[in-house]
Amino acid sequence: MQLKGKYEFNGTQQQVWDLFTNPESLAQAMPGCQELRETGPGKYDALMKIGIAAVKGTYTGKFEIADPDPPNRYQLIGEGSGSPGFVKGTTDIQLTGSNDKTIVTYQGEVQVGGLIAGVGQRMISGIAKMMLNQFFKKMKKELKASGSAGS
Repeated sequence: MQLKGKYEFNGTQQQVWDLFTNPESLAQAMPGCQELRETGPGKYDALMKIGIAAVKGTYTGKFEIADPDPPNRYQLIGEGSGSPGFVKGTTDIQLTGSNDKTIVTYQGEVQVGGLIAGVGQRMISGIAKMMLNQFFKKMKKELKASGSAGS
């Protein structure tokens, strides 16, 4: 399954970079995140509890911020599994700033397996989009709370 999109943030590119590489901000914004623990530079273990339709369940996983080029881009590599199945993916994150506005563009590929895969691409795609929207809205609130003008 392909995922791609872009979101605009009211903040400098450096402010948005700092937000997107801050474990506390990520933990606050990730839907269902119960625990996020740094295991090394840019590497994290996560425990998530998702309560949405066919993906409902508790997941353990790990992700990594790889190949960083601050404050321009990085690759997010992650995987997780739980009773409903597994999720594995790689996403390229690109930040483009102009004055006090920053565009965050993401594009990646996600694989699902187990019971989740039996739900169908359209439903999984819709759930993924909903969770991404929740994440980005929370990140905008985090940016605003950190002192930027975020919207």
